[in-house]
Amino acid sequence: MAAPHAVDGVEGGSGETGLTLSDSSTCDVKRPQFGTRFLTDPRQVFQHNAWDNVEWTDEQEATAKKKVLENSQPLPPEKQEEYDSRANEYWNGFYTIHENRFFKDRHWLFTEFPELAPQCSLNHESHPGASGAVESQQNSQDGEQSGEHAPLSHTDGDFPGSSATYRILEVGCGVGNTVFPILKTNNDPGLFVYCCDFSSTAVELVESNPEYDPGRCYAFVHDLSDVEANYPIPDGTLDVIVLIFVLSALHPKKMQASISRLARLLKPGGVMLLRDYGRYDMAQLRFKKGRCLSENFYVRGDGTQVYFFTQDELHELFTQAKLEKVQNLVDRRLQVNRGKQLTMYRVWIQCKYRQAPV
Repeated sequence: MAAPHAVDGVEGGSGETGLTLSDSSTCDVKRPQFGTRFLTDPRQVFQHNAWDNVEWTDEQEATAKKKVLENSQPLPPEKQEEYDSRANEYWNGFYTIHENRFFKDRHWLFTEFPELAPQCSLNHESHPGASGAVESQQNSQDGEQSGEHAPLSHTDGDFPGSSATYRILEVGCGVGNTVFPILKTNNDPGLFVYCCDFSSTAVELVESNPEYDPGRCYAFVHDLSDVEANYPIPDGTLDVIVLIFVLSALHPKKMQASISRLARLLKPGGVMLLRDYGRYDMAQLRFKKGRCLSENFYVRGDGTQVYFFTQDELHELFTQAKLEKVQNLVDRRLQVNRGKQLTMYRVWIQCKYRQAPV
């Protein structure tokens, strides 16, 4: 159920300039800055496609708040219920239309989330920017990955990837924009990647991709909001869980239970990685009247839904799930359409929270 972020121009942090994230708290782990384009002269705004670490003026923030308030009249409850109950239909329809032509490669993936890169899983202390997230993982790299794509049987320990030594799960995998870069880049022999999506159409597209390797990956259909549904992975076995533009697609009332359920899958020291829409992102400001479901929660024209977060809201979700903060950052970016001479302000939030090590 990865959100259709390219519709909003969101495939954030594409490789040209990288990202520079501003820290919400002096207690957060600082990582080296690697964004190098800073707009010091407004007259030069159209020289590049994007500018890093763009701070808003008080006037910009006030204008954004006013715009959101103007379009915040919620739809009738029966209409909201319809969008929620038909969510599966809308997402299947989305992937049927777009298939895998719609999405871009996430060039920023391993820079932002080194936990997904091979050197991180082979050397857990090689990334000081994410030291708290992985330093406590004590997995041996001597085991062999499972090549099985067999029926599940938790009673005898036989599940996909049961012999792996480093396990990653992406929730809301879409057509595989995160999964396939991991499989291509991370050559750790003990790696096994799980990926799931609410849309059966999306999962079918992943499985039909020529780069899908059932010896290293297991794709399955799963509704993140259904906390009673079983995952094909025992609790306490995952090193990393990835949520990229997916939590925002859930109804806000279902988010806490979903995150708490996911947290149970992490092993001690395991980390949950999130990147999602921030409050007053351009995509939020573009919604017209009649698209609001509830406060900061909207429905797109194709029936899919999206929420826009604050850092505090996400911190509350993760800490209520008994996870410890490693990182909670806001990325404010100015994207530029040089052809049309347009500027677009993006706001994304990036989080890393870990299961307490033993």
